Amino acid sequence: MTDIYSAHPRVIMHLDMNSFFASVEQAANPELKGLPIAVAGNPKERRGILVTCSYEARAYGVYTTMTVGEAKRLCPNLHIIPPRHELYRQMSDSVFNLLRSYTEWVEPVSIDEAYIDTTEIGGLTNAFDLATEMQQRILHELDLPCSIGIAPNKFLAKTASDMKKPMGITILRKREVAEKLWPLPVIEMHGIGKRTEEKLNSAGIHTIGELAVTEKIKLEALLGKNGMRLQQRANGIDTRPVDPESADERKSIGSSTTLPVDLTEFLDCIPIFERLATKVAKRLAAKSLAGITVTIQIRYADWQNTTRSRTVHQAVYLAEDITKIALQLFERHWNNEPIRLLGITVGNVIERNEMVEQLTFDNFEQQEKEYELDLLVSDLSERFGSGVIQKGCSK
Repeated sequence: MTDIYSAHPRVIMHLDMNSFFASVEQAANPELKGLPIAVAGNPKERRGILVTCSYEARAYGVYTTMTVGEAKRLCPNLHIIPPRHELYRQMSDSVFNLLRSYTEWVEPVSIDEAYIDTTEIGGLTNAFDLATEMQQRILHELDLPCSIGIAPNKFLAKTASDMKKPMGITILRKREVAEKLWPLPVIEMHGIGKRTEEKLNSAGIHTIGELAVTEKIKLEALLGKNGMRLQQRANGIDTRPVDPESADERKSIGSSTTLPVDLTEFLDCIPIFERLATKVAKRLAAKSLAGITVTIQIRYADWQNTTRSRTVHQAVYLAEDITKIALQLFERHWNNEPIRLLGITVGNVIERNEMVEQLTFDNFEQQEKEYELDLLVSDLSERFGSGVIQKGCSK
């Protein structure tokens, strides 16, 4: 792959499929076109939360994350469709393959969005025409709508793709940031959630423009390094390259589940983690993979998310090993608030035939000792500050 990042200026597109799951269902069944539809799980359980809904449903006030019951009250004729993940994955692959017919510089970032670096295939001169061609091909060949943002970097391209939906194409230049972004409240900026908004507001920072000009020392004290990144984005600066290899599915394999009721007891969570670990282990086995990093996801009843990871010396792939690490992380980091979703991901995966060290009782015991030492260092750092204690080395 040639290095295009010596070429300037860069032209990055962000392609965002419009109401992707609902659009796929309408493409698969034309009788659903023009009707208010929503994709959701079992309406009798909490899994009945809407994953997505069509624009016809949104006209009634229906929105993603709403429960089926709430949505039905707003739109009695709403068609509820159970998710078909394999179909969505196939259609997603078709979209990305179409994009790759233009350039190899395509970075999928989720099942329904991707960045494309078009610097070498027309630059800004032909960007709008190229985006129009991509958009129309996806519509005519796959029967799916999308919006595309065009900008000199990832952040502005993603921001631009949200400006016109559905079927929009928007060019956002860096010189337009002050006019178009700075007047907006900070919550409108990608990368800022409710908690970050609250922290910024408490410091008197309410708009993207105020974030852009806040004193760096104040922002770093408030948000740490993330504050510096957000301030750069608020000024239209984003140096991240489009990286096709970052989308390599071999990097992590995971599974999560939304719970039918909030869980509040540790013992009730154990079988959930066991089932998730079994699913992950089966997927690892199907691809003959193992991974050295285990990550758990906890989503609380108030929709706040927490992720915690542990990296081990010996790659894991068995369900019982994944479960053990996940439960250690959960026991340590759960804040005892009610839980609505749990997930496990095994990351930094490798082919099993690349594993050279055999896990013996001795090195397993050593890993456990090192893990306990890591916990001790972590506890002391939290109480007395980072760097208060460090591991030494023998000579």
